[in-house]
Amino acid sequence: MSSVQLSGAGVAAVAFANKGLASTPSTLRVCSSRRSFRSLVVRAATVVTPKYTSLKPLGDRVLVKLSAAEEKTVGGILLPSTAQTKPQGGEVVAVGAGRSIGDQKIEVGVPTGAQVVYSKYAGTEVEFNDAKHLILKEDDIIGILETDDVKDMKPLNDRVLIKVAEAEDKTPGGLILTETTKEKPSIGTVVAVGPGPLDEEGKRQPLSVPTNSTVLYSKYAGSEFKGADGTGYIVLRASDVMAVLS
Repeated sequence: MSSVQLSGAGVAAVAFANKGLASTPSTLRVCSSRRSFRSLVVRAATVVTPKYTSLKPLGDRVLVKLSAAEEKTVGGILLPSTAQTKPQGGEVVAVGAGRSIGDQKIEVGVPTGAQVVYSKYAGTEVEFNDAKHLILKEDDIIGILETDDVKDMKPLNDRVLIKVAEAEDKTPGGLILTETTKEKPSIGTVVAVGPGPLDEEGKRQPLSVPTNSTVLYSKYAGSEFKGADGTGYIVLRASDVMAVLS
């Protein structure tokens, strides 16, 4: 399974209807941490009483059933509930009708049943049908996981998936660096790009960042991932890619 590090922010709203909503449990395991420091945010989930049997997102919002938090460390040590890593992924169980841009009606581009990862501080938590969910805007979804390996992630909108270059093991003077003193690289190879943002007419604008190119990106941008083989990846917006190296 992949290990995920994420960042972001968003706000969402919700409306209730009276029809049943079926969903299946997600098996995605996701963990997260920050590249840069932010103040601690504590949020309590909104509890939906059992008399409401359906929850229908509005507009371009998406309802995601959250993956279970990690109960053990990689080494097998049991974690107390206060120390368990908050998941940043889950399964899409309902989507809104979309939004309008000019005369164009834009449907939500994330299908139900998809396994997705999203920005860390996005959305509003909701406890519904005895399970934890999140309502968030479509743009707060980073990408769709088509397999258990992050290298196969499909980035959305204006986001880019980059394979991070390995950190230098030595200084220019030949001193060997430990893991804690290695400088995090901000150079990598573009693995996949999203379809691009929507313009004022609702048309996609293709990204100018080519796949397989080596790029320099903003050091504190994006969301970090670990692939199945331990390789580092990062997903960030195309505007955070500063230059193509050759």
